[in-house]
Amino acid sequence: MELGPENRLLSEELGEELWRGAGAELVEVSRAEFAEALETIGARDNYGLDPEKHANERQREIFWRALHLEELALARGCALGRESAWQRFLAQYREPLTRAAVDMTGSAALGEELASALYSELYGLTEREGRRWSPLLRYSGRGSLMGWLRAILAQRRVNQYRKTGRETELGEIEPAAAVSEAPDLERMEDLRLAIKKTLSEASAEERFLLSAYYLDQHTLHEMSRVLRVHEATISRKLKRATERLRKELLRTLRARGLSRRAAGEALGSDPRDVDINLCKLLQKSEGEPISDKDGQG
Repeated sequence: MELGPENRLLSEELGEELWRGAGAELVEVSRAEFAEALETIGARDNYGLDPEKHANERQREIFWRALHLEELALARGCALGRESAWQRFLAQYREPLTRAAVDMTGSAALGEELASALYSELYGLTEREGRRWSPLLRYSGRGSLMGWLRAILAQRRVNQYRKTGRETELGEIEPAAAVSEAPDLERMEDLRLAIKKTLSEASAEERFLLSAYYLDQHTLHEMSRVLRVHEATISRKLKRATERLRKELLRTLRARGLSRRAAGEALGSDPRDVDINLCKLLQKSEGEPISDKDGQG
């Protein structure tokens, strides 16, 4: 969706600040191109608000500042075919993506094939309406680029698995690649139990903050008004809670017998694949109000 100048909501001053902060110039993305990306993503996602709500200027600014701006600029530069962006992308992501693909397939050959196919797709070898098109245009910056890439890789792995199952005799592929979907299902069960244990042991404050921000999609500004503390306090507490819970999840998964790498891969799974009621686990309990002093650190 392209927005005309008359519909622009991103001020020139803020757009300049975000463009510079993202280092977009280093990946050959112009101010206008980056501003268009921010505007399009904001309009598409309604600035993180419920569909029926209308974002004000402050809410729009909070949404844009919360994006992974450097990764968004890199993805947009790659999608536009900028050479410096691709050089940086390959230097940062080629090795970890190939490693993830090998782990997913259980085969070096199939993993490298899967990763290479993804690079070609991301480069934009396909066309839409006569124009080069890359899936990187869909990256919104709301999550990490690596997490987004892993999700795409996992989808392509499913397609590869189905194709291999139809066209290849089991004896013709490497033994490690001839696996069923059972290990993935076991990993999902490990992850489900780990999430349940970790969230059930989280404090009432942590559960409320996580539920309000990630499930109900309230902005930091809205949460700060309800709790009567500064937005920076909410931001610090959210960061602290997510980091602590991630460490606890990794520790729990390791305790269930997963290797460090397998535990990390499990945390990169699509939440929709995990059969668990997050809303129920994150239901707010009565707790002490948050103070600005408590949020320091």
